[in-house]
Amino acid sequence: MTKTQRTPPPDRPARKARPAARSGAAASSGLPILTARALNRATLDRQLLLRRAELTEEQAVAHLVGVHAQVPVVPYHALWARLADFDPGRLSALLENRRAVRISLHRSTLHLVTAEDCLRLRPLVQPAQDRMLRGQFGKRLAEVDLARLAAVSRELVEDRPLMFHELGKELARVWPGVEPLALSVAARTVLALVQVPPRGLWGRSGQARHTTVGQWLGREPYEPAAGAVEELLRRCLAAFGPAAVADMQTWSGLTRLREVVETMDLRAYRDENGTVLYDLPDAPLPDPETPAPPRLLPEYDNVLLSFRDRTRMVEDAYRSRIWAGNQAHRAFLVDGTVRGVWRPDIPSGPSAWRARDARSRTASVDIEPFEPLTRSEEEGVTSEAARLLRLCAPGAVHDIRVHGAARRQRQARRRKRTVPVRIDLHHR
Repeated sequence: MTKTQRTPPPDRPARKARPAARSGAAASSGLPILTARALNRATLDRQLLLRRAELTEEQAVAHLVGVHAQVPVVPYHALWARLADFDPGRLSALLENRRAVRISLHRSTLHLVTAEDCLRLRPLVQPAQDRMLRGQFGKRLAEVDLARLAAVSRELVEDRPLMFHELGKELARVWPGVEPLALSVAARTVLALVQVPPRGLWGRSGQARHTTVGQWLGREPYEPAAGAVEELLRRCLAAFGPAAVADMQTWSGLTRLREVVETMDLRAYRDENGTVLYDLPDAPLPDPETPAPPRLLPEYDNVLLSFRDRTRMVEDAYRSRIWAGNQAHRAFLVDGTVRGVWRPDIPSGPSAWRARDARSRTASVDIEPFEPLTRSEEEGVTSEAARLLRLCAPGAVHDIRVHGAARRQRQARRRKRTVPVRIDLHHR
């Protein structure tokens, strides 16, 4: 199984515990109410989406407690949307210099995290990893000794980093008749495997090859200290709060967190539906009328995935247009909530962004609003798209296209006017 070492003291000392408000109408009736807009603005602020932050890439990854990385380009795009001076080369350097790693973490999904958070947090989410393994592969692994599998797998991946299918093939020699994928996922779960570069580097391609945390970082994951889960939840609130217990469980993949939350020194609110929300005692709440600038988000952005109730960011009517099964579309925000999807076609960019001939000199972004945008809203979204193209394809011809309902309604309004209105954007 995963080796651990004693953890250093948390960055922030634990506060003296005091009872927090319990959920339920009787206990929560006297709590202050956070409107949907106030909750949205608080979340945007802590997610660095209310204004671009003057942080380094490493500081931002730490503040966000990791960035979703199931698709290699997603961390770059997520930080570009949040930082004033983002440099994809610096983020790549963190991976190459082993100051950041790609590892299965929250919700048993791949995240890019700082090396320190990898060591500190990976053991904390082990219960969620184990639950995922039992749920998806338990029957297929019923006859497999996981302790032996860990030992065999460690020897294999520490000899040289392996792709999952390579690891599964080697393990199937020891456990013939067991599905190789189940064996390789089990190895990742019990050993805490990291993906090594060039996988995840900007502008480079590479297969997902795995080795152990200890082999790659030269240190084993820390043994969780007393108060480690409480510290994890404080960091969750600093990046995603205010949040309900169900939100914290959705974000982390952990269960039975209410009994932990109720021992912590936290402020409590109600949302407009009566749900109890918890927050750090000194966490600021922005004015609900604070303007929220348009932002283009990557697929699987954690701000859209980390809440049980996703309506603080996405209206229920739009959910099926963002997520289809395990697939997610890239969304854009206007006034703090999802208002449509977008698609990049950047031949010189990451392979996930290329739809046309890679030799093309035109880089484009297609904007598809769910409902009509005002002219100023459209200009804000297309300005973000232009900013993205300048980063990813500085030498290409840039083409930004707005589709659908926004254009049709704007054309209808123009037909009623006697004075023509100049359209500066290219539409389809």
